[in-house]
Amino acid sequence: MPRARYKLLVDSFAEAIRSGHMLPGTRLPTHRQLAAEHGLALVTASRVYSELAAMGLVSGETGRGTFVREISLPPGQGSGQMTVATGLLDLNFNYPSLPGQAELLRTALRQLALSGDLEALLRYQPHAGRLHERAAMARHLLRRGLTVEAEQVLMVSGAQHGLAVTMMALLKPGDVIAVDALTYSGFKVLAETLHLEIVAIPVTPRGPDLDYLHALCRKRPVRAVYSMPTLHNPLGWVMDLPQRERLVAVARQHNLMIIEDAAYAFLAEHAPPPLASLAPERTVYVGGLSKSVATGLRVGFVAAPPAWAKQLERAVMATTWNVPGVMSAIAVAWLEDGTVAQLETQKRHDAQARQALAAHVLQGLAYSSHPSSYFLWLPLAEEARADQVAMTLLREGISVSTAEPFAVSAQVPHALRLALGSVDMPALRGALLKVRQVVAW
Repeated sequence: MPRARYKLLVDSFAEAIRSGHMLPGTRLPTHRQLAAEHGLALVTASRVYSELAAMGLVSGETGRGTFVREISLPPGQGSGQMTVATGLLDLNFNYPSLPGQAELLRTALRQLALSGDLEALLRYQPHAGRLHERAAMARHLLRRGLTVEAEQVLMVSGAQHGLAVTMMALLKPGDVIAVDALTYSGFKVLAETLHLEIVAIPVTPRGPDLDYLHALCRKRPVRAVYSMPTLHNPLGWVMDLPQRERLVAVARQHNLMIIEDAAYAFLAEHAPPPLASLAPERTVYVGGLSKSVATGLRVGFVAAPPAWAKQLERAVMATTWNVPGVMSAIAVAWLEDGTVAQLETQKRHDAQARQALAAHVLQGLAYSSHPSSYFLWLPLAEEARADQVAMTLLREGISVSTAEPFAVSAQVPHALRLALGSVDMPALRGALLKVRQVVAW
């Protein structure tokens, strides 16, 4: 087949996929079928699919065939952070996955199809989730050191939705929330969307500056404090017990609501008790299974004081009505049979291996992290500009995040957050070597 015809076939497939005429998940003809249909040699037909795969448009699954990939939302799509284009090594976002997780899902779907409960899952569910599912989530939270009744737990569509529900239900436009000067970027977006004012608390190596928080509360009508005490994103700290107790004391003195984000808490073993267990009367505890299981499993939880449960339930109704029954059923089945606990253990070990690799490659550079986290915080030299470093790395095929999406104060530090969980270990090693080279240049 002349090269022009071969390229035309590749271009034809690419156009059909990018235009949406070939939908994500579409199974393409086998290599032999493609060869026969277009009069190609088998090796040429294979080459067509290889080029499409290199463009990020299709993926081959051993024993199953070649499928059109989902390309409408690139893996790194996110507010305030650089979109990760196809072909880049992603140190920007974390979507950690382990071998065999796809097979776990296939098995779960087969089991669900055989269950007697399938018809019920096709109907509307209670806004806060079915009571037995909420009870299963409450049992899961016992492993985090948090004791709550099933009625205090609401099922939500991921931790981000849990934060949105909490802020919509319990805060009003114009309320002031104290947050760490470097904080989770998704919380910033929510606060802006809901017209809430966020005020920065300076950070220290042990956590937020609580003297500053106390002084702030005496000057401003602070309504709430947002905290990630167990595995802070992006700085990686785990607050010790005295620091947590002092934060609770400040919250009680100034009648603050505490929003505790536990999205990464599963990674930190032997952490002190959650803030929600130290101040159960004023803390909303938010988490999910996106990081511990899979980012596509949009199931999370909100645990709150009983007095706030109805307000939170109305916010769930207003946003999603309910978590899709199929998703919550799979999540709860995995909670009950030990799959979630197993995956959490495996991902802790995976994160530890990645941190060990980073420590080896970045030896001599000053950075902040936790031995079990999926990210690290890398301050740059005084003369360096984070945007220039990020663009240099982008030209080298590596996507990273600067401090800008995480910064609350006007003074944005020149630093990078490196996500370690989204590429395989050999690729991670190469990417970190390139980061070291660019940063040290």
